[in-house]
Amino acid sequence: MNKLPINGDLVGLSIDPISHSWTNRDTMLYALGIGCRPPDDLDFIYEGRGPKVVPTFAVIPGLRAMGSAMQRIDINLAALLHGEQSVTTHRPLPAAAEVTVEGWIAAVWDKGKAAVIEFEGIGYDTEGPLFAVHASLFVLGGGGWGGERGPSGSAASNAAPARDPDVVVERETRPEQAAIYRLSGDMNPMHIDPDFATKAGFPGPFNHGLCTFGTVGHSVLTAWCDGDVGRFASIEGRFADQVWPGDTIVTRIWDEGDHAIVEARTQRDNVVVSNGRATRR
Repeated sequence: MNKLPINGDLVGLSIDPISHSWTNRDTMLYALGIGCRPPDDLDFIYEGRGPKVVPTFAVIPGLRAMGSAMQRIDINLAALLHGEQSVTTHRPLPAAAEVTVEGWIAAVWDKGKAAVIEFEGIGYDTEGPLFAVHASLFVLGGGGWGGERGPSGSAASNAAPARDPDVVVERETRPEQAAIYRLSGDMNPMHIDPDFATKAGFPGPFNHGLCTFGTVGHSVLTAWCDGDVGRFASIEGRFADQVWPGDTIVTRIWDEGDHAIVEARTQRDNVVVSNGRATRR
């Protein structure tokens, strides 16, 4: 199959609807991959307690749809970085489900030495719309084709307020966390193969951005939504820096009433998720 070049003609490119199913083993494995552990997180990792599903699990079927779109585009996997991600859930995700996911390229921007590809997807089950996902992908070396530069990123209103956060949640990552997380479907060798990571210009494998996104989402769920998956509505954020195996993710939450501003750092005080925003029902 001839792959499509990166340029503005990609906008509107859609995939054939795909079917994706999961069981409670999948949702529990995902929860373990983002750092859930006993005894505090039994609701998400033990079938005797449901299990509940961490809302950011929606990125897993969303990632499969996004992968189908990316396979049609001429992209070097080693040059692909996740820039931004959002998840919206219309109701709690069931522990077992079969969904249909539709996806399309929403925008392509020319940043000069790089390109940004924005992907959107919607998942449905027999009851109707279940979740929506949006991702921005940064493709090193993919720019320079004369397209529009596009926006600079997430809305400035999502910047961290100039006051102490209302809630702070610290979650330690395991040295093997990326190896666990990849078993949920994100098999990019960047996160496990030292040779691949160093050839791409990094000191070694680092945690998936979506793994960090899930950890932050779980922290927002437990600390701002009282652990109630029915109250969680959405979360978005920009990936600002790597999380390395063994890092501690410090999620800072500012309660703004109808929404929360979210930022995550590590124990070294470097921001790893910026311009975050969450909503609840």
